[in-house]
Amino acid sequence: MDQIKDFVDERQKLWCIHCGRDIGAARTNRGHVPSKSLLSKPYPPNLPVMEVCTACNTGFSLDEEYVAAFLGAVLAGSTEPEHQLMKAAARVFRRNGGLRAKIDRAKREYQTLGGDTRVIWEPEWPRVNRVVVKNARGHAFFEYGEPMLDDPRHVHATPLETLTKEQREAFEAAPIGGAWPEVGSRMLTRVLTGQDLDGTWVVVQDGVYRYAVAQDGGIMVRSVLYEYLATEVYWSG
Repeated sequence: MDQIKDFVDERQKLWCIHCGRDIGAARTNRGHVPSKSLLSKPYPPNLPVMEVCTACNTGFSLDEEYVAAFLGAVLAGSTEPEHQLMKAAARVFRRNGGLRAKIDRAKREYQTLGGDTRVIWEPEWPRVNRVVVKNARGHAFFEYGEPMLDDPRHVHATPLETLTKEQREAFEAAPIGGAWPEVGSRMLTRVLTGQDLDGTWVVVQDGVYRYAVAQDGGIMVRSVLYEYLATEVYWSG
């Protein structure tokens, strides 16, 4: 990714985007958005980062580990470390036998009427949603300078393959919105220059992670992980 500076109101950066705590009165560190555990090494240069309180940043770690491991298991069809397409998942499964066993128990096999064996995986949706919302808050703030401190109106996450053709087309359209982004925001720079954009999607890593942010009466953030998991988070205006 290329680096884009923003020039939004500095007062928007005075608190943690996850808990609203005063940044000046808290221990802080720099949080990556999206979570690095969801990307592949070597990481892209100039990954989006922002200052957040340390308690929030570390508080997401276990859920991020779970989501990376679960996604890796689904993509590989197995929790065997050597079968993983995601190196982050392989590392988790090698060192965390308890989590590997938990995810193994989430695997279900069933027989179709035609006699075929199908596999489904049942994630812990609250953990998935926490990571999805964490990244969505980061994307909204990084692109628009908008701290979304309230709970979102809705959070959706589903495999792309479960969408109908019409749903997939509507999801992929991901409009930027009826109005142009605020002057000084990174998203306006992207709109004007096309930097890191594929249509209306910001591509963090090809085939691994992309996201889109729209502002039109509210904030909508969509993301696609490994061209498999589609997510949408919406905050009403």
